[in-house]
Amino acid sequence: QGQLVESGGGLVQAGGSLRLSCAASGRAISHYHMAWFRQGPGKEREFVAASSWDGANVIYADSVKGRFTISRDNAANTVYLQMTYLKPEDTATYYCAAKVVLGSLTSAYSRWGQGTQVTVSS
Repeated sequence: QGQLVESGGGLVQAGGSLRLSCAASGRAISHYHMAWFRQGPGKEREFVAASSWDGANVIYADSVKGRFTISRDNAANTVYLQMTYLKPEDTATYYCAAKVVLGSLTSAYSRWGQGTQVTVSS
C-alpha cells in the first residue's frame, strides 16, 4: 500500500502560519480521499479536514474553518494543509490519512502516517 509521510510541523507563535505536507508512496493518491486529523495532549484524535479524491469536495472541522485549507496535488502524490491564524489550542500531532473512495469524508480512514508535531506558543 505504500507510506504516508508528513512534514512541515514545528514551533510557531500564536497568529502564525505553517504548511504541512503529506507525501504518499505506492498507489497514487488519486485513488483515495485524503484527510488530516490531529491529536492534542490528553485528547482523542479528531478530524481536521478532508478532500475528495479529485479535490472537488472539501470539508473542515468547525474549529479550523476559515483558518485552515486542505489541498492536493495528485500529480505530485502530495496533500497539504495550510494553517493560518494558529492558536495554542491547535497544538497537536497532525496525521495524514487516506481511504478508498467510498462513504463519508470524515471517517473510516485506513491508511495513516506517523504524524508531525505542531506546537503553538501563546
